[in-house]
Amino acid sequence: MSTSIRPDSPVSPEKDNPLLPFIYDTIIIGAGPCGLATAARLREHTPSAIFTDEEHHRYHWINKKQAAIKNSKTGQTRLPRRSQSALSSSLQQRKNRTWPSMLVLDSSGDSWMAKWKRLFAVLEIRHLRSPMFFHPDPRDRDGLLEYVHAVGRECECVEIAGCVGRELSKHQLKKRRRRGGGSERAKPAVTIDERDRKDYYIPPADLFQSYCSFIAERYSLQTSDLVQQATVSNIDYDYVPQISPHEKIFTITTSHSIHYSRTAVLAVGAGNAPSIPIPFPQHGCPCACHAFQPIDNPLPARLTSHVETNILVIGGGLTSAQVSDRAIRHGATKVFHIMRGPLKIKPFDVDLSWMGKFRNHEKASFWSADSDAERSELIKSARGGGSITPRFARIVQGHCKTGKLALHTHTTVKKCQYDAVEQAWSIQTEPCIPELEAASIHHVYFATGVASDFEKLPYLQTICEKYPIKGYDGLPALTDDLTWRDDVPLFVTGKFAALRLGPGAGNLEGARVGAERIAWAMQEYLGKDGMGGSCMEEEEEEEEKKLGGEYRYAVGLGSRFESLGLL
Repeated sequence: MSTSIRPDSPVSPEKDNPLLPFIYDTIIIGAGPCGLATAARLREHTPSAIFTDEEHHRYHWINKKQAAIKNSKTGQTRLPRRSQSALSSSLQQRKNRTWPSMLVLDSSGDSWMAKWKRLFAVLEIRHLRSPMFFHPDPRDRDGLLEYVHAVGRECECVEIAGCVGRELSKHQLKKRRRRGGGSERAKPAVTIDERDRKDYYIPPADLFQSYCSFIAERYSLQTSDLVQQATVSNIDYDYVPQISPHEKIFTITTSHSIHYSRTAVLAVGAGNAPSIPIPFPQHGCPCACHAFQPIDNPLPARLTSHVETNILVIGGGLTSAQVSDRAIRHGATKVFHIMRGPLKIKPFDVDLSWMGKFRNHEKASFWSADSDAERSELIKSARGGGSITPRFARIVQGHCKTGKLALHTHTTVKKCQYDAVEQAWSIQTEPCIPELEAASIHHVYFATGVASDFEKLPYLQTICEKYPIKGYDGLPALTDDLTWRDDVPLFVTGKFAALRLGPGAGNLEGARVGAERIAWAMQEYLGKDGMGGSCMEEEEEEEEKKLGGEYRYAVGLGSRFESLGLL
């Protein structure tokens, strides 16, 4: 347990007692994209959700190009700006005083995006599925696009085909309807305008990871003691007599320590254990693993020895296609790929209508839903189960033509039996696949995703018992501020916030939108002192007073009349 304490902690009953544990302003559980987006937003004072690009440019240009200015009303002269290094050091000191104290706990590693990097490396994923404007940077929507050009790697980005194109005119639509006998819809086939083409590219995975590191560096989130590797076992929110007898705080228990905080953020993605389809054993089985927990140590040796190796992949999402492609590239003799539904091909994990120029119609339907149960149904409809991208659909079709891959839709496993001597599986399916049933399967990959259910998370059992809330299809009915309840400042982001953020809550865009809501609401719980409000604002107000209306006009806050002293 930590034994240091912040001197100005408003929670501690004995501020000068060094024996009391440190009480953080917030503890973020999860160091993935959602956790990074939240941490970065808590340290960003001019987010893109509030300030336009023009205001950003003015604000940062003024701060960078400060010079000696004489105020016509007071006669005071502001001294020339200090050297850039001295100015940066001063600004950093001010930020450090006003940023909320923070700790990040992650079970996968002691750095940002540890699990993300590991899975991308193991599955050999070269490009993301998300477009360029899906990223965790709170400052600039086009930040990733700018970064790609800054490092000179724009040629490595791959265009997302089939969703951007020239819009048809009314005359062209009319001609098309006539040729089609009036059966064609009036809605254009292309849902995203040509002017947005630059946004619809997918970046390389390593470039995106580099950009996330760049974001963490910008907000001083790379310090050694900020992100700690720890598995959270319990979260409680109550009075702690020795530390906080008059105000409830969070007690977060991990495998080797206990931490305290005024607020907490749950950014764990899907959170639950990976899904294993029946009839396979649910608690581990030999020569089989989930794609998110790849334990296939004997398989590489078998592949390199060039003996017959048959692999079964179960799942209908993009991960299943990536696993099949990886197995074939590594030398598998035959890959059987089965899925319980049809093969769905979509550029994104949500329908294109939620991202195109008609997305406001879909969002309006979601926000105007009468109940959370109705919203849950809209989420399931928008996501529609697992799907693969057009790019990987072509790769899968190519493997099918060579005979290396056998793809079977609307198929489930009826019976399975493992032979410990042969170290192989015998599989029976419904409907029957003679070639599969006659073959010995040397490894099984489950690319079946994760069934999210907040009530089954072991570390939330205490919270669920003390502060119960309703749930729909495993999703908690949070407040509009993404808190557990109005009286419990446990913020939730990621997939578990889908009832408030929409079907895209689990992707990178949902991470940034969720972080924005959390930052606004956390100001109320921590107060301006904890969010860099009062101290920073007092200094900025003092600067504005020195410069008068000229400063306000220059940064886009005032008018010319105000700068002339007429108001």
